[in-house]
Amino acid sequence: MPSVKELLAAGADLTKEDSELIEKAYYFAEKAHAPQKRFSGEPYFNHVYATALNLAKIGMGPNTIIAGLLHDVLEDAEVDQATIKNEFSEEILFLVEGVTKLGKIRYHGAQRHTKSLQKLFVAMAQDLRVIIIKLADRLHNMQTLEHVPPEKQKRIALETLEIYAPLAYRLGIRKFTRELEDLAFKYAFPAEYEQTRKLFREKNKENEKRLQKFAKSTIKTLALGGQTHIRIEFRLKSIYNTFRKLKTHNMDIEKIYDLSAMRIICPSITDCYQILGLVHSTWRPLPGRIKDYIAFPKPNEYRSIHTTIFTGDGGILEIQIRTEEMHREAEFGVASHLIYKGKGKAKTDPITWLKSLLPRIPGVVSNTTVSQTPTKYSYSDVPHWIKELATLQPKDNENESFLEHLKIDFFGERIFVFTPKGDVVDLPIGSSPVDFAFAIHSAVGEHMSGAKVNGKLTGFDTTLQNGDIVEITTKKGARPNRKWLASARTTGAKKKILASLQRLEQDSK
Repeated sequence: MPSVKELLAAGADLTKEDSELIEKAYYFAEKAHAPQKRFSGEPYFNHVYATALNLAKIGMGPNTIIAGLLHDVLEDAEVDQATIKNEFSEEILFLVEGVTKLGKIRYHGAQRHTKSLQKLFVAMAQDLRVIIIKLADRLHNMQTLEHVPPEKQKRIALETLEIYAPLAYRLGIRKFTRELEDLAFKYAFPAEYEQTRKLFREKNKENEKRLQKFAKSTIKTLALGGQTHIRIEFRLKSIYNTFRKLKTHNMDIEKIYDLSAMRIICPSITDCYQILGLVHSTWRPLPGRIKDYIAFPKPNEYRSIHTTIFTGDGGILEIQIRTEEMHREAEFGVASHLIYKGKGKAKTDPITWLKSLLPRIPGVVSNTTVSQTPTKYSYSDVPHWIKELATLQPKDNENESFLEHLKIDFFGERIFVFTPKGDVVDLPIGSSPVDFAFAIHSAVGEHMSGAKVNGKLTGFDTTLQNGDIVEITTKKGARPNRKWLASARTTGAKKKILASLQRLEQDSK
């Protein structure tokens, strides 16, 4: 049941004024939605309360929590803009209007669906808090999906798996990602869900006692090595991610080594590497299973050290080592940087972290423009991939291909590769040197004459792997040809190649 005390307790560092304003919004929304019911028969207010609670739990500031409480009052409760502005603030009205403009996503027909998604991406480009509210709203809708008519459940679940969960992942909000995926999996693929859940339950029952015993040994080993200011917790792989892994291993759960993981959380980066040394000097690591995401963060800025070790009792265990800051960022992503206080002021400088998400490629100027109206509440400097999403304008006959483009280019699995200078380029999995060249700049792609991967000459159709170092050579007279279309993985690169070929054909006439 909704409780204003629970909501305030979940909030991060709320002042007395913050708490009073959230409480005011709580009762305002409760009164505004009083006559309304959901499919379940519960009061509609339960939904907006749950949305606000989801936002509080990931550390969002008071204005975002209030916007979560009020996000449906304009559309569903006939409250006008002036009332919200007068009762709360212009900034809160800005956020509520941002969510309201997204409207209700309609699931019938690719064209209408595509237009709804475009609204979503434009809202993201204007203020990331709007999309975080939308994700919190979607999470509660998924938590109550059992009450939605059966014919709608699978469509909503598939959209969640294909768009919303990957979007939460790219924004680094793993807390939302895991739950969105697992809730959607149950409705999108019920037979596969039941099969995976059974395998998952049996294996984890076997692991539980072993983990507790191993944790005690780890604490003792680290203490002898001088590492006493640590804490240990366990992570169980989500059911949906377990299913994805099972598919690559012919549904053999014995071949998955990271069903459960032990996290060692410590004070500093130096401690992370010292702990890694102590772990490896005590337990033998599996070759090729050590991943340093501190030195080389994932494209969504995830940082941690992962290693997989033989526990000595016949078991194999993944260990993740990170600082408290890394742990908070891993769980809450962009939300850990967007903790707003008062009149739109952030505790941390949002421009600093936003720039860290931009591709680190020197001398590259994006040719993307986004129609925005920056205000004192929003930040115009947003990650490049969000700007690109906001500018996508598919033609009416391209709706199906547009959705496929989103799944591959923006929401599919990602890899990161490097320029020879060590700059990171974020690409969809399966990308080629052609995609890499056009990701750097259209001019580089259009005049590409050769490619090297890890110092060796390679074909343009080579599939790039995570961590590859890619060097593109260019010549003034080099031009794209139609063979490049078969080598390109991303829709963006293919469109640029086609545009270049069309220009060449026109020039030759």
